[in-house]
Amino acid sequence: MNPSLIDQLKEIGLQLGTNGLPYRFPIHPNLVHFSLGLFIIALIFDFAGVFFPLDKIILKGFAIPAQRQNFFDVGWYNAVAGAFISFFTVAAGFFEILLAQPPTNQVSDWGIGAGTTMLLHGVGGILLLAMMVGTTIWRGYQRFVWRTNCRNEVSWAYLGFALFLMAYMAIHGTLGAQLGAEFGVHNTAAHILRMGENPNVVLNEGGIDL
Repeated sequence: MNPSLIDQLKEIGLQLGTNGLPYRFPIHPNLVHFSLGLFIIALIFDFAGVFFPLDKIILKGFAIPAQRQNFFDVGWYNAVAGAFISFFTVAAGFFEILLAQPPTNQVSDWGIGAGTTMLLHGVGGILLLAMMVGTTIWRGYQRFVWRTNCRNEVSWAYLGFALFLMAYMAIHGTLGAQLGAEFGVHNTAAHILRMGENPNVVLNEGGIDL
């Protein structure tokens, strides 16, 4: 937690709710689904474009008309959108990390403390953003410069890195999920439990600010 930041928020009239944030619901977890979802879809569609002969058999069975380039178009535009939104995702994540109050006497299922988990997730988020932006730039060069006359718009090296990136996303996302689910960071129900209250009773009575 950053006390000076909290004081600054109070000076402009913002108060922290039970979730430890000046707004009702955490922004970062919601943006994460857009960032990762869009980028994972982009990578999957690039794989589908490369393996189009196999896809075509399946699509023909459902009477769905499609061309190889359609898959690559989806891959490109989703990658651009995912990389763009990720800047806001990381920014919101760091703001919420500054206001976090992680427990100090607890470890996750991976045997890692809350502070270390938060540090790994924060640093890992910057690295993930860099990889997503770099991958999108790499993707753009393939689309518009290097492979304009190739049947497959992306290379095998790109697909290999895509597999690594999706595995990294899974690990990174698990760390973030542990912060909310296991450590209760910015989790309203967890905060109410720490206060010794019953979340069902308190929330149903509307007697506490989320």
